[in-house]
Amino acid sequence: MKKQWYEALFENYAQVYDNENFTQGTIGECDFLEKELASDKSLKILDVGCGTGRHAIELSKRGYHVTGIDLSESQLKRAREKAETNNLAIDFQCQDARNLSFSGEFDVAIMLCEGGFPLMETDEMNFEILKSVTKSLKPHAKFIFTTLNGLFPLYHSIEEFMISNTKEGNATYRSNTFDLTHFAIDQVGKRYISTVSIF
Repeated sequence: MKKQWYEALFENYAQVYDNENFTQGTIGECDFLEKELASDKSLKILDVGCGTGRHAIELSKRGYHVTGIDLSESQLKRAREKAETNNLAIDFQCQDARNLSFSGEFDVAIMLCEGGFPLMETDEMNFEILKSVTKSLKPHAKFIFTTLNGLFPLYHSIEEFMISNTKEGNATYRSNTFDLTHFAIDQVGKRYISTVSIF
């Protein structure tokens, strides 16, 4: 079966992923999460689209119990290597966020730096992720995620923004057009952070 573009993208990306400019905010992002979670170390956290494990590892270092899921085996391999280097026991699993195997198990789900959310090709596929993550959560749990700001390209050049914020060796982005109904998700703009309480 032919791999989807987002599967192929991350196949050989793990070794350079952590050097990308958009991955450099891990400490601040985890500081934000701790404030949202009132530093409650008893919470069981699901990291959706955990990639190379940067949030799962940082949160585990701070004493949280985290399970990380990702569709990319190469990203997970790198995450496991990093966890081992840090002497951390983190459960990293290869799962599709649209069809998670969990049911009412977690107090919190995080899906940061997109974590697969707008990598999907249709709104319906994204909705499947939201449903699946919600099913994984206990009642009154929190679901904290980021997503791309679709309005950013209307007022700013993605290419110029990325050139001004990218270091040598990082991914490059190019777009000469913007179609609001088919926003190209490989263009990284500013992000909103959303916190959703599940009732």
